[in-house]
Amino acid sequence: MKHSDRPLLGLALRALAIVMLSTMFMLAKYASQTGVSLPEIMFWRQFVTLPMIAGWLLLTGNLHRLKTRRLGTHAIRAGVGLTGMVTTFGAAILLPLAQATTLGFTTPIFAVLLSVLVFREKVGPWRWAAVILGFIGVLIVTQPGHLPASALGTAAGLAAGLMVAIISFQIRDLARTEDPASVVFYFALFGTVMVGLTLPFFATAHTGFQWLTLLAIGIVGTLAQLLLTAALRYGSVATIIVMDYTALIWSTLYGWLIWNQFPPSTTWLGAPAILAAGGIIAWREHRAGRIAMARTQAEARAEV
Repeated sequence: MKHSDRPLLGLALRALAIVMLSTMFMLAKYASQTGVSLPEIMFWRQFVTLPMIAGWLLLTGNLHRLKTRRLGTHAIRAGVGLTGMVTTFGAAILLPLAQATTLGFTTPIFAVLLSVLVFREKVGPWRWAAVILGFIGVLIVTQPGHLPASALGTAAGLAAGLMVAIISFQIRDLARTEDPASVVFYFALFGTVMVGLTLPFFATAHTGFQWLTLLAIGIVGTLAQLLLTAALRYGSVATIIVMDYTALIWSTLYGWLIWNQFPPSTTWLGAPAILAAGGIIAWREHRAGRIAMARTQAEARAEV
């Protein structure tokens, strides 16, 4: 039996990966509220990945997978990726987790717009309808004209959707010549160096529990990346991507259990439109036989 003939296993792995990602954002929000700065959170999210990926490749005899001739491209990708990390973590820190998660689902919508504006691709009526539907959902969630809980957080949430779409195109380009392990490793390597330069200005003393939280952020984030990759061995993107929307369940649960927060009614009204828009775009991509974009979007979201 081929790996791709086990869709149930792929769905299970994808669902577990989404639990890990949701947990990572919850931990980042919690760490920030205990006094840990965003640059420190970003640094440890990246730094912990290096020994985990390198050790795994070394133990499996696959260290050669890190060979690359495109270090410059990896460095540029890391710079853009760090911007994406600022927006995704920033949204999770500034907004209720469920609202930040909902705004993050705008990535497929931004991907369509970028395809038209940057790559001059032709977009049919189905995808344009999805963009309009998603835009209506965003208007409902963000309530323009009203003062949201955090205007900066709302901006970060929408920027996160855009940045993940941009990163997806970068990963798609790198994937033409690079091993997936190489893409993850060099993003972590360059990201660690870049963010590390800011630590003298932001680093503070931490309690033992804060250090454990930072370590957990790095471990959980790396495991999410590995699980996303493993899920794609057993099921197609079109089959397993539906599990991404379970992130709204976990973010709502964490928000209730830890912060006693429930999403406002506008989130529940706007979220179905945004989710439906993403579903339509994924369906059209699958029908057209072009699911690589959805795959790289998932990888990009995991990295931030």
